[in-house]
This record gives sequence, structure tokens and C-alpha cells, in this order.
Amino acid sequence: MSQLSVEGLDVFYGAVHALKGVSIHAEAGEIVTLLGANGAGKTTLLRTISGLVPPKAGRVHFEGRDITRVPAHEIVALGLSQAPEGRMVFANLSVEDNLELGAYRRRDRAGIREDRDAMFALFPRLLERRRQLAGTLSGGEQQMLAIARALMSRPRLVLLDEPSLGIAPLLVRDIFRNIAEINRRGVTVVLVEQNAHMALSIAGRGYVLETGRVVLEDAAAKLVANDQVRAAYLGG
Repeated sequence: MSQLSVEGLDVFYGAVHALKGVSIHAEAGEIVTLLGANGAGKTTLLRTISGLVPPKAGRVHFEGRDITRVPAHEIVALGLSQAPEGRMVFANLSVEDNLELGAYRRRDRAGIREDRDAMFALFPRLLERRRQLAGTLSGGEQQMLAIARALMSRPRLVLLDEPSLGIAPLLVRDIFRNIAEINRRGVTVVLVEQNAHMALSIAGRGYVLETGRVVLEDAAAKLVANDQVRAAYLGG
């Protein structure tokens, strides 16, 4: 049984059919990337998995449990969290307070402190800015904070939505190294990313979405070698 299984999802925004029978899966310990142009349905898929968007049809299973209609905050408690597109940090709170909010479902204070220190070790820039307001951080630093905040719930699977969006190239490399390290520590990663080169360099498998449908699934190395994928997403 896959750790995450999405079967036949149909999602509508009013009259717009955003997802059309989408099925994907992620095995424990994998990095799976979702590729596609803007408007392909990638973010909608992550939001549906997270419980933020209700599907019209289809099912989402996580570790054998049907979570299709489970509220988003309960899905986090089950071990699945998300770092959303646009980062959405709490701008008027400090870095430390943002991390604390990532652990809002937990009551183990010692464990929370331990995980906060682990996030500072993984993202040293956040340690340097621990008392700084999150809204004053650079875009790359806010992205690090969004990922760290998602990890504070101790997820077994994390959804990352466009972690490189609007970030300087030097920091992009740092963030992708961090994603690979998070995965090495045992967290499954489902990654939506416009930077197909970087995404496929760390992923084991990938899906290509077009206008709300999965049109291709393959090993990352085979997607890199696929002429259509190269022409559309890898610059030929």
C-alpha cells in the first residue's frame, strides 16, 4: 500500500474543472515531483490532498486511511503537512513564533524545543534571525521558514509548493539541498516546482500535469530524457 494514494480526483472552482480524474501515489521515503505549466492543477492537487479544497469525486488515502473529507487541521495531526505556495509566513510574528505555530497540534514541550533546535541546525539563517519578524526576512529566508514550520508538526509526508518561486539562484540551491536532507531523514516529499531541472535532480519519480490531467508518469531520469518533457520544461 502506498503511503499516499490519490484516486480519480475531480475538483471544480465554480464552473471551472480544475482537476480531471487525477490519480497519483507516493511511497514512503520517496521524493515525487509534479511538473506542469501555470494553471495545470498542481497547487489545486496539493490543496485537495491537504483538505483545503473539497473534491467533487475521487479519494485521498494516507497510510491506509481515507482522508478525503478529513478537516485540514486533523490531516496535519495525522502526519501530513504542507508548505504553501507564496510561503504565507505570519509576517508580524517572529521566526521563533512561526515555528511554534507549526507545532500547534503538539503538547510535548521538550520535543517541540528539540525540533525547533533541529530546524535551526538545518536552516542556520533562521537561527541568526530567530527573534526577527518574519515579514522582514528575504524571500529565500521566508521559504526556509515555511518549510521549517511545516516540519514542526513532525510530518511523515510533506507537500512543498513552489519552494524556489521568486528566490535568488544561490538560495535555491541551498533550499533543494535542504529538501534532499529532509528526505534522507525519513520524510516523504511531494514537490510542486517550476524549476524542473532542480526538481528532477532530487526526485525519484515525477508526474506531468496538463490542464488538470496527469499526462505522464515516469522515473525522474526517464523524464529528463523524454523529448517532450525536455522541450516543454527543460529548455530543449
